[in-house]
Amino acid sequence: MVYVFKTSIQYKKQIKDISKNLNEINEIKKWNFDLEDCDNILRIVAETDITSSVYEIFDALNYSCIELE
Repeated sequence: MVYVFKTSIQYKKQIKDISKNLNEINEIKKWNFDLEDCDNILRIVAETDITSSVYEIFDALNYSCIELE
């Protein structure tokens, strides 16, 4: 499945902060940010629902994200 999140990430340095945590979730096969999109989109390809894990990571690092439909 592909999960799409609107995020508060604005800079590459912030992606670097969060990338280690995203890489530790085994269910995530691929992820990328689109900082040129007005919603600073995070797309994740995963085998199972990883939404709660993503929310926990963002909250722990004081960033925000909302899953888009």
